[in-house]
Amino acid sequence: MSASGSNITQLLHAAREGSENALNELFPLVYDEMRRRAAAQRAAAGGHATMNTTAIVHEAYLKLAGQDAPAYQDRAHFFGVAAKAMRHVFLDYAKGRTRQKRGGDATHVDIDDVQVSTDITMGLDEAERIVAMDAALRQLAHENPRLAQVVECRFFAGMTNEDTAAVTGTSPATVKRDWNAARALLFSEMKTRGFAQ
Repeated sequence: MSASGSNITQLLHAAREGSENALNELFPLVYDEMRRRAAAQRAAAGGHATMNTTAIVHEAYLKLAGQDAPAYQDRAHFFGVAAKAMRHVFLDYAKGRTRQKRGGDATHVDIDDVQVSTDITMGLDEAERIVAMDAALRQLAHENPRLAQVVECRFFAGMTNEDTAAVTGTSPATVKRDWNAARALLFSEMKTRGFAQ
């Protein structure tokens, strides 16, 4: 394990023990990796270059920092939870975008006080696809939670089979099988919802 990997593990342990400062010290160590994963998630969700990866990472961090007593088991678990937070950032924007289509007034959170641009522009088609994917993923989670977790890691966070195996407590071969099964199920569900590729 690298020195930074060791520091991450120590800070995660400190966060579990109740250190309020541990997440603030952790953020600079994981920032580049979170940006890489946010960019992968943005690309997987059909995002384009105008979507601000920095804003995604900062909003995800705010979600993580706002949780009570984080119990991150290890580095892989932390990035799994971070991937879920980034997914929810995308989903929040997508839902807001689809509400605009229907003429509803979305509540906008002003993040200016943390000096972060929230320029996450997405087209209506992208927004509708993300909302449909979330519904399909929630259904999959109800039927097979492990497959849904694999989708979050592989599709939304761009994790490797090895990283996903660490998060799910399985082997890379099992992740590969689960990923293939989950993709087939989600493709079928998205097709049913009118989003055939």
